[in-house]
Amino acid sequence: MHKVYLGIGGNIGNKEQNFKKVLDLIDKELGKILIASSIYEAPPWGFHSEDAFWNQVIYIETILEAEELLWRIHGVEEKFGRVREKERYSSREMDIDILYFNEEYFETKTLIIPHPRIHERKFVLVPLAEIAPNFKHPLRRLTSIEMLEACRDDSIIKKVVID
Repeated sequence: MHKVYLGIGGNIGNKEQNFKKVLDLIDKELGKILIASSIYEAPPWGFHSEDAFWNQVIYIETILEAEELLWRIHGVEEKFGRVREKERYSSREMDIDILYFNEEYFETKTLIIPHPRIHERKFVLVPLAEIAPNFKHPLRRLTSIEMLEACRDDSIIKKVVID
């Protein structure tokens, strides 16, 4: 079994409903969810939008190899209307990124693990530090907490309270 950290996020549509639906789809189609962080609200990263993002990090156990997991993730994203466009960053109902796959590093034409921008993104580091504060980045050899403390992203990240 592979241990995987996934980052999920979205900023349009019914966010509460989307997060419930994506967790159900992940559990059914990608792997068993072992831990889920709180959901956090953050401004868009890399582009302008009036709609704030909700973000969460989840830890799953899967039998899928990394490339197959990526293709299945694309299938889940498509269920939320995701169309992969030339623009790297845009508003979307749901985005799923593989942050870590076991404690491995590898790079292919379609996938780099660990995710190459974890250390730059407070909206990833805050929920990651919540559920895996001492997990060490396989290349940087820093824990989630250490990366969060060193992160230059000055975005305001707020915990979302759902009734």
